[in-house]
Amino acid sequence: MLPAKLTGRLALAALRTIHHGPHHPCLHSLSNCLFHVEGRRLRDGLSSDSSVSRRVFYSQNALRPSLRLRETQHDGRRLFSLSAATIVNSAPAPVQPYLRLMRFDKPIGTWLLYLPCTWSIALASDPGCLPHLGMLTLFGTGALLMRGAGCTINDMLDKDFDKKVSRTATRPIASGEISQMQALVFLGGQLSLALGVLLCLNYYSIALGAASLSLVVTYPLMKRITYWPQFVLGLTFNWGALLGWSAVKGSCDWSVCLPLYFSGVMWTLIYDTIYAHQDKEDDVKIGVKSTALRFQEQTKPWLTGFTVAMLSGLVAAGVNAEQTLPYYAVLSTVAIHLTHQIYTLDINKPEDCWKKFVSNRNLGLLLFLGIVAGNLWKERKETLLQNEEAIR
Repeated sequence: MLPAKLTGRLALAALRTIHHGPHHPCLHSLSNCLFHVEGRRLRDGLSSDSSVSRRVFYSQNALRPSLRLRETQHDGRRLFSLSAATIVNSAPAPVQPYLRLMRFDKPIGTWLLYLPCTWSIALASDPGCLPHLGMLTLFGTGALLMRGAGCTINDMLDKDFDKKVSRTATRPIASGEISQMQALVFLGGQLSLALGVLLCLNYYSIALGAASLSLVVTYPLMKRITYWPQFVLGLTFNWGALLGWSAVKGSCDWSVCLPLYFSGVMWTLIYDTIYAHQDKEDDVKIGVKSTALRFQEQTKPWLTGFTVAMLSGLVAAGVNAEQTLPYYAVLSTVAIHLTHQIYTLDINKPEDCWKKFVSNRNLGLLLFLGIVAGNLWKERKETLLQNEEAIR
């Protein structure tokens, strides 16, 4: 009996190896048959060899201790894709806590900080031109660093709160992986690099960018004193809507920048209120405030109002920037996206709140593409007008 089982398992392992090469229908069917027979034998009581069976069936799914890459099988080839979490997990062990402290493994926050910068840079571009790639890269670097600095400040101030919440108890400072002094030194390094990025801009933009630092420092304290910390976050996260334009043009055109900034603040109130509903029970226990607790069951009407205000600001910014048809077409899509978000939102399901929250990255990218397309359309419009004048 034992040799028969051993032979069956060896054959199964061989077929498993063949299966990962070029597919052959006969071998595939045979291997499926053997999997079925082996599985039935295991269910019939061959539990004493369960560890061997698991190695046969799941050897290809074992976790790699070093670099955990996501694999997909397609036409006999393995396709590898890197994620931010993978990069953090594959970094040297002493570096990992610092990457997690700056939320490198959760890039959604960096995206939400960066996207208003891209809108402003794209709106400031010359008619018919693409946004300046160097400027987009510079602001992307700055967004990564300033988001990391903001998270470091937040975790330093919220250490005692984070210990009481299961979702945040494993953060590096709360868990003791990083001391307050180490975090302070790390914060100094991030701010120094961010200053280096800021100094690449014109003097007007340097002064404007430096003015945002007070918001970065005070935002983490707002949840202790007001039910509107999301509003202060909006003021902080959308500063790039002002800075992007001034970096391209040399100063702000307030007829464009202020409506754009206002729209960004409204957008932040939408997505961060949705995000705050994940933590509302813990927030009540530890005594911190949020718009989720302020609005409660009236969240959807409030979010609807913020959506109307956001779209109104974007229309005003578009009119003052002389945007064209593609921009307004994309605004219609943005309106549909937000309407769907709010209508289908279940504020009592954290997983749904997270899904809606992260979908705002796509919304921001869509708006950026709409601005770029509208700007390129300007050249066509101006060319047509020039041709008409030439014919006359």
